[in-house]
Amino acid sequence: MQRVLSFEQTPALAVPLRFFLTAPAFAVLAGVLLLWSGPGMFVSRWTPETLALTHLLTLGFLGMCMIGALLQILPVVAGIDIPYTRHTAAGIYGLLASGTVALSAAFLAESPVTFRIALLLLGCAFAWLLLSVLWRVWTAQHAAPMLIAIRMALTSLAAAVAFGLAAGSGFAWPLQLPLLLIADLHVSWGLLGWVGLLVAGVAYQVVPMFQVTPVYPQWMTRGLAWAVFALLVLRTAVSVLVAEWEPLLTALLVLVWVAFCVATFHLLRQRKRPKPDATTFFWKTSLASGVCAALLWTAALAFPTVEHHPAYPLATGALLIVGFGYSVINGMLYKIVPFLAWYHLQNKLAGSGAKPPSVKQLLPDRDAERQFELHLLALVLLVAATLFPGWMSHAAALAFIASSGWLWLNLLKSMRKYREMVSNASALPAV
Repeated sequence: MQRVLSFEQTPALAVPLRFFLTAPAFAVLAGVLLLWSGPGMFVSRWTPETLALTHLLTLGFLGMCMIGALLQILPVVAGIDIPYTRHTAAGIYGLLASGTVALSAAFLAESPVTFRIALLLLGCAFAWLLLSVLWRVWTAQHAAPMLIAIRMALTSLAAAVAFGLAAGSGFAWPLQLPLLLIADLHVSWGLLGWVGLLVAGVAYQVVPMFQVTPVYPQWMTRGLAWAVFALLVLRTAVSVLVAEWEPLLTALLVLVWVAFCVATFHLLRQRKRPKPDATTFFWKTSLASGVCAALLWTAALAFPTVEHHPAYPLATGALLIVGFGYSVINGMLYKIVPFLAWYHLQNKLAGSGAKPPSVKQLLPDRDAERQFELHLLALVLLVAATLFPGWMSHAAALAFIASSGWLWLNLLKSMRKYREMVSNASALPAV
């Protein structure tokens, strides 16, 4: 069952919007880095350029959007009061943005001093976020499925940050650390825990609401978050103590996420609106990418030649980060940003006699659909570039820059309409 939303507790528009409008800029920057690096980006997942690009996407795009969404969702869905919301949002935003730039620069320059600066900025950003919301999320009175998933997602974020800071310390100081193991745990908690569980938790609310589908089955909404979190804990323990059990636990994690993707596909097939919109296409692309990543992992487990191919980790990363994470967030931005603009316009125009435009007028479907087509092309080219970097890398970069830039432009256009309406209404006498 979906929780009733309490929009009277919604924060100021600037709180989530600064995150949403900045995120595409980091994606464009990642595309520019790919264009500059060319085929060298696809030599290994461990090259400085690849690590810099990965964190521009995971921290700069996914992280920005997810934190902005959390600051919007928690008061509305869970009634959680975030202390000093405006200052908290501004502080986390500034630290996260500057820390992401510093970390990417540190990878490219291979500078220990820059790594230390980046670790300080990012550590403060995530500490501020977690100290502001984690205790409140865990002590909230109700236990709606969405909130349970957010609890596990934020706890997973804490683990991902801890492993990330440990890995970064190996670059910042001459420490003898098992960097490969730490990096693997950082990726697992970050992508499968933080990103995956937050997407699932938000999906429980927004898929039925925006896509007009039946609700998720109770066995999934009640059990998925706990199952993923427990498997991640066990996988972390066995990775350190009994490494031979790790493939089994990874297989169970993959199975759980495939079940989520299949269940969401099934719900989308039952949409009550006959014509799919751009967000539907983004959701389907995200789910298909998740399933393809699972199939690729299964192939690597069955065939050692696949596992040892240099394209395997790069293709898996492209499918999970750009295919799964980026796609679904891109699609949800087309619902969240114009909806928030419309909602705040209603309040600002009250008593002015002016009528706010509809959500679709603020951001037309056709604009989003065209950007989706370009995003899909960029994703296909990115995956192909892991196999044929000499042919595809620059084409993939150009398509990704254009797609991310188009997303940015569409969001900015919707906010320009919002500002124009507010400005025009302020010039009218009160009714």
